[in-house]
Amino acid sequence: MSKFYARRRVSTVTALTGLIASVGLFNGPTASAALPTPVSAATARSYLASLTVATEDRTGYDRDLFNHWITISGTCNTRETVLKRDGTNVVTNSSCAATSGSWYSPYDGATWTAASDLDIDHLVPLAEAWDSGADSWTSSKRQAFANDLTRPQLLAVTDNVNQSKGDQDPATWMPSRTAYRCTYVRAWVQVKYYYDLSVDSAEKSALTSYLNAC
Repeated sequence: MSKFYARRRVSTVTALTGLIASVGLFNGPTASAALPTPVSAATARSYLASLTVATEDRTGYDRDLFNHWITISGTCNTRETVLKRDGTNVVTNSSCAATSGSWYSPYDGATWTAASDLDIDHLVPLAEAWDSGADSWTSSKRQAFANDLTRPQLLAVTDNVNQSKGDQDPATWMPSRTAYRCTYVRAWVQVKYYYDLSVDSAEKSALTSYLNAC
């Protein structure tokens, strides 16, 4: 999917779900129990202060340079592993494909019972990583980033929401559920800090504002 298309695709379902969530009519967990717990807001603020501020390099990105999804265990790849981790009562077949279960998307407050309605979001998008330092990485480091189950980087969310996010950073896109925004920015900063990725000035300003509200 091109950046142009990913940045502009807006689904009616996503918009309505976001509206419901934003006015508090859709009750759900205030955070995902499955995402590895991000660092505290205070630690995130400290990390953010140490990140390099630089203009993003918007050239040369190719999604295929980030090898995913890789085999994690047995027949289960990264996507299937996250679906099992993030879901409730998930049943899989011999190929590790989820055949039933329930998934709550913390970005928009929607609950799904079909795995096909979920995308696995790279919280810090692959293109964003490329633009802020991953263009100089080895292939093995890009693969580790694209399949990182240890940092708060991979999360099962509503597919249309993930597609509308595209490769945007917090200066231009945030989860519609305000209750999740603190978790989101803490995770974003932790991932960028761990992988020594830069931030641009608008991104840093947005992250600072959101973290100060945590």
